[in-house]
Amino acid sequence: MTHQAVIKAVNQMAFAADSHDWDICRSTFADEVFVDYTSMAGGEPATIPADALIESWQGLLPGFTTTQHLLGTHIVKSSGNVAECHAHFQANHILDDQVWTLGGRYHFHLQNNNDTWKISSIKMTALWSVGDQASLLAQATERATQ
Repeated sequence: MTHQAVIKAVNQMAFAADSHDWDICRSTFADEVFVDYTSMAGGEPATIPADALIESWQGLLPGFTTTQHLLGTHIVKSSGNVAECHAHFQANHILDDQVWTLGGRYHFHLQNNNDTWKISSIKMTALWSVGDQASLLAQATERATQ
C-alpha cells in the first residue's frame, strides 16, 4: 500500500499543476521542499517554502495554452515514514501552435505524516528537449503575469 500511496502523491502533484488546482498541488508537498531543476535552468538547488514553489508555478504554467506532465515507470523504495520515488517524465508545454516538450527523470523524497505522503524533495533531470524552450518560457511567463 505504501508504494501506491507514494505514486499517488507524485502523480497528484503533476495532475494538479497541469489543472492549475493550486490548493491540491500545494497539499502534496511538505512545508519546505528541496528543489533541484539545475539540469534545465542552471543555478543552484535550494530548500524553499512549498508556498514559494507553488507561486513560481502559478507565475508560469497558466501562461501556456495547456501543459501535460506525464509520469511513468515509478520505482519506489520506502522505509518507515520516508520514501523515494524515481519516475520518468515527459512534459508537454503548448502555447498556441508552439510546443516545447521536455523529457527526463524525477527523483522525489517523501515523508509520511499522519498517513499522508508529502513530497519533501524534487530533483528533475532533463535528458532531452524539443522546441524553443527559452522563447516559450518567456512568453508563458509574460502571459501568466498579465
